[in-house]
This record gives sequence, C-alpha cells and structure tokens, in this order.
Amino acid sequence: MKKLDEKFEKAFKIASKITKKLPPDTMLMFYAYYKQATKGGNYSQTTNSNPLREAFKLNAWFQLNNLSEEEAKKKYIELVETTTNQKII
Repeated sequence: MKKLDEKFEKAFKIASKITKKLPPDTMLMFYAYYKQATKGGNYSQTTNSNPLREAFKLNAWFQLNNLSEEEAKKKYIELVETTTNQKII
C-alpha cells in the first residue's frame, strides 16, 4: 500500500502542474478520483459560489461510490499518466 500512496502523491504533484486546458469531463474525473481516493464515500460539498459547477463535481464523485479508495488511487494515477503521457514509477 505504501508504494501506491507514493505513486498517488507523485501523480497529484504532476497533475497540479498541468498547464494545458483539459476538457471539462477530464477535469471532473481528476476531481472525482481524487476525492474518492482521499475521502471515500464521505461526501461533502464545498461552498463555491457556482452551485451548478458544484453539482457536476459532486455528481462525478457520487458515480464512483463503488470504487474503493485504493482503486480510485490507481485510476487517478492512470488518468495522470494518460493525460500527461508520463509513466509514474
């Protein structure tokens, strides 16, 4: 599990530095996988001034309720790798 956590942290750092504009569905998947990986099913809504945007984000997260935190970390890493064409080791 420690190795997965290390890869997840590396993936998060890489994703945080992406400067190219990504499609909205990809951004939602980044958000949802990250939330599922770090919070599991402990859903919470932020107090953003854009309720429609928050609804989309929360819906994307809800759709992953069948994934374990470990599976979500793996999916997040895969998404970073495919988005950046960079293998995370």
